[in-house]
Amino acid sequence: MKVLTVGITGQFAALVVPELKKRGIAVRALIRDQRHAGIAFARGADETVLGNLENPGSLRNAAEGVDGIFHINPAFSPNEFDMGIAMLEAARAASVERFVFSGVIHPSILGLSNHAAKLPVEEVLYQSGMNFTVLQPAMFMQNFDRSWSDIVRRGRFALPYSVHARACYVDYRDVAEAAAIAFATNRLDYGTFELCAPGMLNRIEVAALMSEALDFPVKAGEISFDEWAHAAQLPSGPMRDGLRHLYEDYDRHGFPGGNALVLRAILEREPRTLRQYIQELAHSEEYQLLRAS
Repeated sequence: MKVLTVGITGQFAALVVPELKKRGIAVRALIRDQRHAGIAFARGADETVLGNLENPGSLRNAAEGVDGIFHINPAFSPNEFDMGIAMLEAARAASVERFVFSGVIHPSILGLSNHAAKLPVEEVLYQSGMNFTVLQPAMFMQNFDRSWSDIVRRGRFALPYSVHARACYVDYRDVAEAAAIAFATNRLDYGTFELCAPGMLNRIEVAALMSEALDFPVKAGEISFDEWAHAAQLPSGPMRDGLRHLYEDYDRHGFPGGNALVLRAILEREPRTLRQYIQELAHSEEYQLLRAS
C-alpha cells in the first residue's frame, strides 16, 4: 500500500509517517517546494511529489497511483474548506480507495472558523463513495512545545482566556497511530471518531502538573489576547482573527470532551495522558539545556 500524506513538513502530520512505516506502508509526501524534499525524506518519506492545496490540478497528479490519502487542513486558512474539497476531488479522480481526514472534535461549533471549515469537508467525504475514516481530535498536546521554554523561564503558564476554563487534550502521536490503523486494517472503515485523552483540565490544574514535573512552582495566569498575540509574533490576518474568536469561546465555554472510550478502543491500550506528556517535556533535551544555561 502507498499513502499520500499532507503536511509532512509540519509539526503534526509528520508524526503519522513513522506509524505508517511501522506497518509496511509506503509514504508519498506532498510538498509545495522541491526545497522541502530533504525534510520529507528525513522524516521517512519514500518519495515526494510537488503539489499545492490551492492548486487542484497539482493535486490530481499527486494522487495518481496511491491507495490512500491522509489529509489535514492548515487551520485558520481563509480557504480551508476549498483545500479539503480539492483534495477529495483529486482522490476521486484518481480512484483512490481510502481517505483518512484529520479534522477536529466538535466540527459543529459553527462560530469557530477552524471547526466550521471542516464540517462541510466531512459531508463531501461521506458522499464521495470512498472508504473513509474521519478522526476528530481534541486539542493537541504538542501545542505546549511552542511555549515550553517561556513557561520554564518565567514559571508562569498564561493564555488569553479564563484559568478556570476546562479543556480536553490528545497526544497527536495517538492520532497518528489511529490514522495508520485506518490504512493498515479495516477496523475503522466508514467511521467517525472523537479522539481524546481522559478528562478535562483547567489551567490551574495543568500548571500543577508542570510544577510537579519541573520540581518548581509554575503559576497559572491570564493575559490579554493582544499581549499574547504580540508575544507569539502573530501577524494580523485570518489566523489571528480566528484565534481571537477561539479563545473568546474558550473563555465562555471551555473546550469540552475528554471521553477516552473511543481512542482507548482504537489503540487497544490507554491513551497518553497530559501528565505523561508534560513529564516528557520536563525530561526533554531542550529542558536540560535550559537548566544548564
